[in-house]
Amino acid sequence: MVRTWDGVPPRRQPTDHEIAFMIQTLFTAFSKIDTEMIRVRYFASLREKLGRIEDTLVAEDISTVSDVWKVVGGGLPLPDHILCAVNMEYADPKTPVKEGDEVAFFPPVTGG
Repeated sequence: MVRTWDGVPPRRQPTDHEIAFMIQTLFTAFSKIDTEMIRVRYFASLREKLGRIEDTLVAEDISTVSDVWKVVGGGLPLPDHILCAVNMEYADPKTPVKEGDEVAFFPPVTGG
């Protein structure tokens, strides 16, 4: 038996077909995870208050922005002053959400 310098038998290199199969399997698995989830992002002082940048939620039993907030906000209703967006478009609490959506919450924006 052939051994390498550290005494461990050498491993067989995967074929191109095996590599392609592994890549396809991983891609399919990660694509499925992304599409079955809802990504939730927090901005500005809301991020600091919650102590996190984002969450990922399983989409089942979530149908509106308000439902998303109930999950991430500990069951509390969405405060009136918090703005929200779905897929980078301003939204209200009754806006529907689905698998693969990104929901963002942020405090009112002021300018000057």
